[in-house]
Amino acid sequence: MTTAITGKEFVQLHPNTRRKAIAQKANFTVVDGVPYDRETHESLEGRFVAELIPVRTEAQVKVIESKQILGDHEKENGGFVFTFFKQSRMISERFPTLNNSDIARLMYLGTYIAWNTGRIQYDNGRVIDREGFEKLMGLSTKRSRELFKRYVEAEILTERDDCIFMNPTVFYRGNVKTISHAVSDMQYTRLFKKTVRDLYEKTNGKTVGQLALVYSVMPFLNFETNIICYNPDETDMDRIRPMGLEKLAVLLEYANAGKLKAALNRVQIDGQVVNFFENPRDRREKRITVNPRTIFAGTGEQLAAIMVQFN
Repeated sequence: MTTAITGKEFVQLHPNTRRKAIAQKANFTVVDGVPYDRETHESLEGRFVAELIPVRTEAQVKVIESKQILGDHEKENGGFVFTFFKQSRMISERFPTLNNSDIARLMYLGTYIAWNTGRIQYDNGRVIDREGFEKLMGLSTKRSRELFKRYVEAEILTERDDCIFMNPTVFYRGNVKTISHAVSDMQYTRLFKKTVRDLYEKTNGKTVGQLALVYSVMPFLNFETNIICYNPDETDMDRIRPMGLEKLAVLLEYANAGKLKAALNRVQIDGQVVNFFENPRDRREKRITVNPRTIFAGTGEQLAAIMVQFN
């Protein structure tokens, strides 16, 4: 079989052996796991072939696989923007002047921000100005101006040189480290662009507010499981305390749990955005899990476990 060596072992080889190994490395290709000489096409199976990369441990392989799973998920759902919030704090506390429809439209608008700058623009780079904002929101001129004013007063949007910019502590695309000073006391998760746009575009004026439910439950979402719970920062599955519909209905100011469940069930895109599962500790209550195609902050390994519930 072909012998693989680590980078450290390669450095310790005799200089002449290293030169031969480098030459061999440059002149072979691998087909079905067997190395062949590029010029003669003869098999090099059983000969010394230097791999100039460290041999990966099982843990390192798992990390790579996790990143691949997450990367595929991000591509499938149109990429993402980061959305920031304070854990276990209602969104309505942060933006008390916004109603559910305003929040739903804000989610949609947040998927149209430029990398690093936060400028509102289409995916092709074309800037969305005030007129474009009106068209994007699908509102009359009067209602569009009123909404824009509410966003500005809530310090969500600013306007400079006929361009609109998103507050990076609300939605951001880029390296979070560049804004770490502004969000040091906040949590964040990924909001997937394609899913949110599809959800928004399926709604009409009367039902658009229901999309805000997805945004409203974020502060109570456990990153490991996407379960809505009382202790969202818990990493031990056995210690997660799921939040039932009754309590969630009170927090979201719904008249009763039945109406909240009906509203959550109406938010769909190729299946449920929210699923209800029996709580093994209390069969009278349901565990509420959010589809990670919409929002997700965990690893690829965690993602694979959650997606089983929605496939």
